[in-house]
Amino acid sequence: MQYRRIVISKFGSPEVLQEITEKELPKPQKGQVRIKVLTTSASFTDTLVRRGIYPDVKEKPPFSPGYDLVGIVDELGEGVNNLTVGQKVADLTIIGAYTEYICLDANSVVPVPNDLDNGEVVSLILTYLTAYQMLHHFAKVKDGQTILIHACAGAVGTAMIQLGKLMDLKMYGTASKNKHDFVKRMGAIPIDYKQQDFVKVMKEKEANGIDAVFDPMGGDYFSRSLSVLKKTGILVGFGFQNSASGNGGNVIIDFMKIHLWNLLPSKPSAKFYVITSIRKKHPKWFREDLNKLFKLLSERKIKPEIGKIMRLNEASEAHKLVEKAMVKGKIILKVTE
Repeated sequence: MQYRRIVISKFGSPEVLQEITEKELPKPQKGQVRIKVLTTSASFTDTLVRRGIYPDVKEKPPFSPGYDLVGIVDELGEGVNNLTVGQKVADLTIIGAYTEYICLDANSVVPVPNDLDNGEVVSLILTYLTAYQMLHHFAKVKDGQTILIHACAGAVGTAMIQLGKLMDLKMYGTASKNKHDFVKRMGAIPIDYKQQDFVKVMKEKEANGIDAVFDPMGGDYFSRSLSVLKKTGILVGFGFQNSASGNGGNVIIDFMKIHLWNLLPSKPSAKFYVITSIRKKHPKWFREDLNKLFKLLSERKIKPEIGKIMRLNEASEAHKLVEKAMVKGKIILKVTE
């Protein structure tokens, strides 16, 4: 039986994404399951993988991108007894999800309640999980505290605002002026990063400092973000926004430059979040936290912002939209019905 997948033919622009047809379905090995993929997504991280600048991916083209998926268990490999054929599951694949069929470790996938929307579920796997773990495991933010979210109109930012509302947080967020109404509707106080100095704004509004800053920007943002924190506050760096800007910046190197700050007892602390590293270090968190998010979604306490639904063969166009920030919310790629 044939199946389709999208591959990166070489590192580069969205045009390097090409559809190919495989002649035979992959066979699950011992301990694996074959997944019929229903839904994946086009994320900013996927565009970094396509360009060859995402540090957690060492593969060379050709290979399929695709950071997350929702699918149906299609076949069980030898020794698998914790899943059943026909069961809906989700996984953080990092690469490989732009395909109709994929084989994955049976202990890696997480069962998904059948009544949840596939597009909303796939929106949780990278974006909401990142926001949830940074809030609860890294910053350990408490109900009613005050935080600042940089790039708050982005995917992780909007997820964090929704989760923060459940904790009655006071939230500030940097965003371009044209997204301020959206940020207000979501429940945060917008700061125009182009026209306003966020440090000045925060010191005027929160003279005693705030509890946490979430910063994917890097560069001088890190030191400036530290300056608005209480002594007991925390800076959480994440993402690769600055690394991808083309200006030669590297958010991890930027973070290491200020990391000595973390060693001073009289200063705020600083941590850097990488979802893949955290999953390896704390594998139970992935399953437990994703199930908590499934429950919040089922109770309609959170609602992922889905900006556009496209087909798998439109992956190249989807990447263009992501890179131009032309769509508010997650871009979903439907793979099979």
